[in-house]
Parts: sequence; C-alpha cells; structure tokens
Amino acid sequence: MKMLSKATVAALAFGFATQAAATEWNVSVWGKPRVFTSHIEKLNELLQEKTGGEFKLAISYGGLSSNKENLDGISIGAFEMAQFCAGYHEDKNPSLTVLELPFIGVNTLEEEVAVSNAVYAHPAVAKDLARWNAKLLMPSPMPQYNIVGTGEVRDTVEKMNGMRVRATGGLGEAFRAVGAVPTSVTATEAYNAMESGVVDTVAFAQHAHFAYRTIDQADWWTGNLNPGTVNCPVVVNMDAYDALSDDERAALDGSIDEAMAHYLAEYGEIFAKWDQVLAEKGVQKVMLSDEELAKFREAAAGPARAAWVEKMSAQGIPAQELIDLVDSTLAGTR
Repeated sequence: MKMLSKATVAALAFGFATQAAATEWNVSVWGKPRVFTSHIEKLNELLQEKTGGEFKLAISYGGLSSNKENLDGISIGAFEMAQFCAGYHEDKNPSLTVLELPFIGVNTLEEEVAVSNAVYAHPAVAKDLARWNAKLLMPSPMPQYNIVGTGEVRDTVEKMNGMRVRATGGLGEAFRAVGAVPTSVTATEAYNAMESGVVDTVAFAQHAHFAYRTIDQADWWTGNLNPGTVNCPVVVNMDAYDALSDDERAALDGSIDEAMAHYLAEYGEIFAKWDQVLAEKGVQKVMLSDEELAKFREAAAGPARAAWVEKMSAQGIPAQELIDLVDSTLAGTR
C-alpha cells in the first residue's frame, strides 16, 4: 500500500478543516420564491460573495415547518433563520402587532421599513421575541392591503357587512368593525378558501395576489381601501447568531441594507405591472369614495388603537410608547 507523504496528509487535513468550518444556515419560509422572499435570496448571494462561499443559506419553501410554526422552530433551534407574520399568532409576538394596527398612516414601502426597524430596535420588542430565542433581523415590508372579491362589489361600508374576508391580525379586526366576518386562513390556503366559497374576499398585497393566484378568481379589486398591512419579519436563532465568527457576523449585518434595497426594487416592478394584469384578466378596479373611506377609518382606527393599548398595557408592554414611536418615526422619515 502506498504511503502518503506528511505534506499530503497535512494538505488533506487542512482541506477537511476548511470544509468543516463552512457555515450553512437552514432557512424556513413558505410558498415559492417571490418578491416577498427576494431579500432573503439576495442575502444568501451577498453572504456567499463576501465569505467566498463559507457562509450560505439553505432556503426551504415549506420543507422545514408550516408558516404558523416558524417562530416555534426558531425557539428550539430546528433551523437558524425564518420568516413569519405577526398576525399568524398575536399571542406569541404581541409587541409586533402595533405594526398591524389599521390606518397607522404608512404610505410607502420605505416608510414601512423605517417604522418596522424602529419598532424592532425597541428593547420591549427585542425582549418579547427573545422569549422565542429569536433576534429580529429585517422586515419584509408590504404595501397597504386591498381586497379582491367575487360577486357583489363591496364599495361601501354598508356592503361590507356580512362579507367573509381572509384577513389576519389588526386587519381582521378592522373589517370586523364594519360588520365583516374575518378568517385567518394562511396565505397558502387563501386560493382554496376563495374557490370553495369559505370567503368572499381576500386581503393581500399585490405580490401575494399574484403568488397565491387569488387574482385569477377575482371579479374586482379595491384600489384605494388601504386599511393596513401585516408585518412579517425575518428572524434568526440567537444562539446561532452568537456562534458566528466575527467575519461571518459582519458579513450578515453588513448585507441587510443591500438586501432590502433589492427587495424594494423588486416590488417596484410589481407595482409597474399590476394595472396591466388587472386589465388582462378583466378585473374591475373599484375606488371607494372619500366619504366611505372616512366611515371605515372612523369605525376601525380609533377603537382598534384604544383596545390595543389597553390589552397590551395589561400584559406589561409599553403600548402607548410603541404607538408614539411609530408616529414619530413616520414624522421623521417624511
């Protein structure tokens, strides 16, 4: 048997050590690759570029966990990174739900990024998520939701009474305030819920109406209802984050802004083609009158905010402080 030289043995050992030192994080998301996950995909590209492939993300679309259990998976270290929406489980992340209150005043995705980052950095919010061993990494900003529907056009508050709508969290409560019946089926269940008649309407941002094909069933779309949106952060397991080398952590933290810029650019393309798709599919664009929008805001915004402050304060969360933070961040951003 041929003996290996000491130099060859050393080279092989070095190679194995280098291979073993590579870091791969499992990432749990859902659906399919789309603008909603484009910042995670971009983050993976940037990490590999900056580390020579020594730090990368293995992104799984539904193979690791259901979207409602991603925070639980993070808590036990089943995977290192995940995306979730606060409205899927308000009890697990109550502080984040300030960002899902109806009519909080956000007008653009850039403003959504600013208020999300401000709230994520608040000590009470960090403490809330730390209960799940989760560190907030970056938002997944979405525009104001609007609804697609079948049958009767729901262009007045009166017509929304009894409407069955897929809407989660604060959005669901906003619709409930005008007599609608919200259901919190997940995004992946929305098409079937609409097809089977479980819901009459579905509230999503544009990209999700594309991704989950609800636009394919729609007769009409509200162009200016804008009741609010959901907040869907990307989080990392705190132990995994702490275990990174200094260079890996710098690569991760230093790539967030570029990943977010990529996300916003991708969303810009969605906006550009939305009206074209509505026309191609024969979907009527419905615009509510200023009077009806005012009725909706009066019914939903003030009561929802007051109820939220009372509920969160009872749990020891500085609710009014978080609302004030959103308001001051918006004012500063503008």
